[in-house]
Amino acid sequence: MIRYALRCDRDHTFESWFQSSSAYASQVKRKLVECPTCGSTKVEKAIMAPRVVSKKGREAAPVPAAPDPSPTPAQEVIPSGSTSLMMAQERELRAKLKELRDHIVKNADDVGERFPNEARKMHYGETEHRPIYGEASLDEARELIEEGIEVAPIPVLPDDRN
Repeated sequence: MIRYALRCDRDHTFESWFQSSSAYASQVKRKLVECPTCGSTKVEKAIMAPRVVSKKGREAAPVPAAPDPSPTPAQEVIPSGSTSLMMAQERELRAKLKELRDHIVKNADDVGERFPNEARKMHYGETEHRPIYGEASLDEARELIEEGIEVAPIPVLPDDRN
């Protein structure tokens, strides 16, 4: 793992970890590295002071632990003194999930805790089919699936818990 000091075209500085120098080059070329302050993808390496430790100081100088390498193509950008920020791909995925959820909420009936019963009534022809959403426990959802009733979870995003 390599940690680079980076700077965007608006002169914001931040740090990020990369699997290798070629991983950095590839991610910058594909515009996967962006400034956490302004979102610019015009990013380049900033001047860094190398970490030089004498033989005498090696024992005392703590070496920062490298983070676990992630299997994702883009490493998370971590600005100095701040919590980690989402990369563009994560924001795009969240936006699409929110759009899907908003579409369901707009075009389906919220049946709340009655969801398992309403889904069964429609499946067995007791009521007319219509789009519904609501709440079901994991066990209730499994039972519906075992009965051949198609169900899918609606994703809950961190922003939804406000």
